[in-house]
Amino acid sequence: MLIILAFIILFHVISATLLFVSTISNAWWVYGNIYTDLWYTCNTTLACTPVENSHSSTAGYLQAVQATMILATILCCVGFFVFILQLFRLKQGERFVFTAIIQLLAALCVMIAGSIYAAQHESFKRDSLKNGNFGYSFVLAWIAFPVSLISGLMYLILRKRK
Repeated sequence: MLIILAFIILFHVISATLLFVSTISNAWWVYGNIYTDLWYTCNTTLACTPVENSHSSTAGYLQAVQATMILATILCCVGFFVFILQLFRLKQGERFVFTAIIQLLAALCVMIAGSIYAAQHESFKRDSLKNGNFGYSFVLAWIAFPVSLISGLMYLILRKRK
C-alpha cells in the first residue's frame, strides 16, 4: 500500500510540475528566434513585449486560456493539499472522492485551455508569426492533461487500506 501511495503522490507532483512549467515558460508558440507565451513575446536577446492586443476583446480567448491554465495549476496544488488532509482524516476503506474531483477539474481546465489556444492562436498572431509551430510549453500542457486525468481517476479508485 505504501508503494501505491508513493506512486500516486509522485504522479500528482509530476502533474503540478508540468502545469507550472507550461503556464510560466515562454514557448507556447515558436517562430525562428521568437518565442511567445500567454503573456509576452520574446526573442533570443530576451527583449520581451506584451502580446499584441492581449488586453482587448479581440483576444478574449487568450484571457480565457490564461485563466484556465492558472486555475488548473491552483486546483492541482489544492488537490494535493486536500489529499494530504484526507490521508489523515478519512476512515479506512473510504475513497478520496473530493481530491479526485479537484484533480479532474484541473484536467478539464487544462483541456479547455489547450483546446482554445489550438483553435484560436492564429487570430492574434502577427503575420510574421503565423508560420511558426507550437512550442514545448503547449506540448507540456497537453501532456499535463492525461497525467492529471489519470491522477484524478487513481484517486477515485484508491481506497485507504491498512
